[in-house]
Amino acid sequence: MPRDSLSPPRNRPRYQGSSRDYSETIEYSERRGNGYGRERRGYQERDLTWRDEEVSRGSRRESYREYSEKERERERARDRERYDSGRDRYRDRESDYSTRAGPSSRRSASPRRRSSRPESERGSASQSPRPVDKAKPNFKPSGLLAAETNTVKTADGTTTVLKYNEPPEARKPTVGWRLYVFKGSEQVELLHIHRQSAYLIGRDRLVADISVDHPSCSKQHAVIQYRHIQQKNEFGDTKSLTKPFIIDLESTNGTLVNDETIPAARYYELKAGDVIKFGQSTREYVLLHDEAT
Repeated sequence: MPRDSLSPPRNRPRYQGSSRDYSETIEYSERRGNGYGRERRGYQERDLTWRDEEVSRGSRRESYREYSEKERERERARDRERYDSGRDRYRDRESDYSTRAGPSSRRSASPRRRSSRPESERGSASQSPRPVDKAKPNFKPSGLLAAETNTVKTADGTTTVLKYNEPPEARKPTVGWRLYVFKGSEQVELLHIHRQSAYLIGRDRLVADISVDHPSCSKQHAVIQYRHIQQKNEFGDTKSLTKPFIIDLESTNGTLVNDETIPAARYYELKAGDVIKFGQSTREYVLLHDEAT
């Protein structure tokens, strides 16, 4: 094996040579050992610091646990006090109710016996009767104002209320209508009925426009009314006309047109040549106008 120039000879001690080399080697080893010792002491000091911190953390945890336990105990104590106070108040209310209700009040904790009656009957019996509604104000027209406006006063102080009011479509006729009055075969009177929009017929001479004296006729028997209406011809064209109508005012013996009784309180259209009778009177009223031939 070739010898290295740096390796010591075989038969010579390892540190054989000058004392300077040996002292340097020892000093280096001491310095090295002292360095290791300082590092080791630093590790130990860090270990002690970490242990102290762990101990402080543990003590804080213990103190926190103790604090939380104390708080929980306090909360439990407060809950118990609230429960006890609420139970005492409930008992006080129960005792007050029992003293007010008297000895006949039901204090048993057993369930109540169910009734055989249906729930609807039980509910109606338990409910108190509803109070009767008082009369409410009525704002509908009473007719007094219309009666006041339709009232006719005489000189001696007596009054008569008209049974008829003209409709909004009332108009004066543009044609000269006339009534020819016949008794039997003899003409006794001629009446021109084109000067106003309505003519009241009856026995009451105070309000009647055409008076009839037969006892079977009513005081306000019927009305001949001219009305403005819209009429369509055969081609669909609209034409405005004023035509005569008659209305029976719910008389006792009725009104006849061409020997047929007309319905009461309804307008019945009249045409030229119609014959009108009132009640059981034998007089005939024939309706004609200027253009009739």
